[in-house]
Amino acid sequence: QKPHVSLSDKFLNENDDVLACINDSSTGDAAATAVARRTSLLAPTMSAAGTSFGNSRYMSGESATFDITGSYTTHMLDGVEGLPGDSTVATKDELMSYFRLMYTMRRMEITCDNEYKARAIRGFCHLYDGQEAIATGIEAAFNHDDSWITSYRCHCVALARGGTVAKVLGELFGFRDGYTKGRGGSMHFYNKAHNFYGGQGIVGAQVPVGAGLAFANKYKTPAGEKMPVAITCYGDGAANQGQIWESANMAALWKLPLILCIENNQYGMGTSIDRHSSHMDYYKMGNIIPGIKMDGMNVLAVREGMKFAKEYCSSGNGPLYVEMTTYRYHGHSMSDPGTTYRNREEIAATRSKRDPVEWCKRLIIEGGFETAESLKAIEKGIRKDVQGEVAKAKQSQGADTVEELWMNVYSKDGTKDNEEKMPFMRMPNYANSITP
Repeated sequence: QKPHVSLSDKFLNENDDVLACINDSSTGDAAATAVARRTSLLAPTMSAAGTSFGNSRYMSGESATFDITGSYTTHMLDGVEGLPGDSTVATKDELMSYFRLMYTMRRMEITCDNEYKARAIRGFCHLYDGQEAIATGIEAAFNHDDSWITSYRCHCVALARGGTVAKVLGELFGFRDGYTKGRGGSMHFYNKAHNFYGGQGIVGAQVPVGAGLAFANKYKTPAGEKMPVAITCYGDGAANQGQIWESANMAALWKLPLILCIENNQYGMGTSIDRHSSHMDYYKMGNIIPGIKMDGMNVLAVREGMKFAKEYCSSGNGPLYVEMTTYRYHGHSMSDPGTTYRNREEIAATRSKRDPVEWCKRLIIEGGFETAESLKAIEKGIRKDVQGEVAKAKQSQGADTVEELWMNVYSKDGTKDNEEKMPFMRMPNYANSITP
């Protein structure tokens, strides 16, 4: 049996500067203190023994036990059975699949950045790099009977929900081989076969739709049986919207299997959470609705937390608030450089100490499953695969013909077989649109 391995000492040593800044109120530097506080939110909560969830204990050649102590904080869940424990077992295959998916997400979003700057992608484009552990952990805990709707930051969720890089990029390029045949663009992916209801272009508007999905799941499930759940993901910037509370209120009254998941990446567009929200414990926002806060930078913590959330909601207990503590590396969108309201040191600190992809790699190495060199080789292969998928997307068919643009709008009898073009539907008059 291999010796006990600890990542917690490494983490504590790396974060001495952050913790010292938080604890030293004499610095007088309000900006530095705010940065340190936000950075500390991404750190795993320390237990009384001073350890973090980073410890691993070798069990066999194919699995290991990992300590996730301090990854959760709960609201109104005292005495509830099934809460995630202080450790979890993960197999080599599981961790490698999480790593491959998260690294593919990372490379895909970096590619989207490059293609946008090259003007191959136009319009809105919101990237997910830094938050990959959330989508990967949720998918690991769910199955495709469960419904999922999210915000406009949806590329990686589409990939996690059974998509391909080629289809994601095809949609962003506006090609018909994209997820919604090039008609939705960056904010509107959709995969009905896997119960993925896409992104939502309006801030917070996915939450009422998510409540409707939860209602449908309950309505279709025979009494006494466990229900598929519906999860609606939104950011901290949307968390104070009235439509969210209205949806949560109905879900509580009707005991809908709804998970309200706040991906707290510390900023609502360019405004930090301490400036845009008077209530920063988002998992408590449901008042009488229970909640759980979890480390959104650790895929295992997310997986175990979401297993509990699914079991709780599917068993008829009603909705649950979930707050994922995370961070985005890019700005709010491609039009936002992301450095005017935060400094580069804050971003670099998170990348170097709490990056979800690198953390997953650490778990794999410390569990004795792979070496750093073998993981580098896998990364190289994934980068090549993503480049191939992008090339495939660029070789796909172009935009729809003019005739096809009239489709899926009007129908004589409500069926796809009897569509019609209405007289008031027209294309732009380019001659009148161009000025000398």
